[in-house]
Amino acid sequence: MTATIVPPTPDILARAADILRIGGLVAMPTETVYGLACDAANPDAVAGLYEAKGRPRFNPLIAHVASQAMAEREAVFTPLARKAAECFWPGPLTIVLPVAPTASVCDLARAGLDTVALRRPVHPVAQALLDAFGGPLVAPSANKSGHVSPTMPAHVRTDLGDRIALILDGGPCAIGIESTIVDFTQDTPRLLRAGALETAQLEDCLGVALARPGDNAGITAPGQLKSHYAPRAALRLNAATPMSGEGYLGFGDHCPREGNLSPSGDLTEAAANLFAMLRALDDRYERIAVAPIPHTGLGEAINDRLERAATERPRPSRTPSRPLLSHVHASCPPLPRNRHRHAGRPREGPSLRAGLRHRRHAHARRPCTDPARRNGRPASPALPPLRHKRGDLCARWRK
Repeated sequence: MTATIVPPTPDILARAADILRIGGLVAMPTETVYGLACDAANPDAVAGLYEAKGRPRFNPLIAHVASQAMAEREAVFTPLARKAAECFWPGPLTIVLPVAPTASVCDLARAGLDTVALRRPVHPVAQALLDAFGGPLVAPSANKSGHVSPTMPAHVRTDLGDRIALILDGGPCAIGIESTIVDFTQDTPRLLRAGALETAQLEDCLGVALARPGDNAGITAPGQLKSHYAPRAALRLNAATPMSGEGYLGFGDHCPREGNLSPSGDLTEAAANLFAMLRALDDRYERIAVAPIPHTGLGEAINDRLERAATERPRPSRTPSRPLLSHVHASCPPLPRNRHRHAGRPREGPSLRAGLRHRRHAHARRPCTDPARRNGRPASPALPPLRHKRGDLCARWRK
């Protein structure tokens, strides 16, 4: 059954809170992307969320809170972390801190770490749901793990519609790119993920330059996997023009308006359009070329998402693979490519005879386990009887 997209009326929000209390999953809008929410204190609910997304359990989740007071119960705030919260909460900033003794976010949601990632969203529907529920909600992006993030309710239904209970309709996400994540567990704050809040704004507020984790740093926050935010299509970055057969994700007034993140070169507009346009191109093309994006301001976060999306990885097939014939052993090698037919008979020749001998030897090593086929069947009139012996499955395939 596909989840229903519903307006966030008071009655619906009360119903959504009840679903969360019994361990269900609800998709909610935030200012960044749509999140898949569940009770952060319920390990069974969190396990169901990991399963619904296909998310690896070593990848921790962000706990969303309704207020600073709720956040203080979950984590031990440092002076700099409190200053950042005062400047940018509610908003697209996630703060990583040591877990407080009074914390309710379960170990599974934290991936067993002694830290917790907290965010206070500004979206009114997310705030209303948190108030109705009365506790922290973990809410990673409401999509299949590693895929393009959802910025519209229809995106959620496409990816997870048969795995969740409810989708709250908040319209298109205003920012369209995930939150900035900063680790405040050390003396110098570390930028773990560039995001919707510009790094320069953070550094101006804190009065210190943010450190960057090394390439070999472990996974301590969401969005740190090398391959992430990825469409099925292969991406080619910093492309001035598309090649034949490629879709094109443009930027700036020199690019076609169709599939252009921002014809005016506005990075805020580009961030808001990024995931929706990637999804649209992914539905139409096997390969997507992406125009150069400046690395300043929000461009840092946009390029981070594109670089992770372009990382080499096994790509899912768009068409189902052909099933093996039920009567052919999976280890049977293919027929010779020079096969011809005359009057229903294969042409005799050295390569064909060698191929048949090879198949008989292969099946002698891996005998058939099907009793019906092991007992043999009448020889096919289209093959020489001497070449169709009991157990010769590949000869039977050729009839």
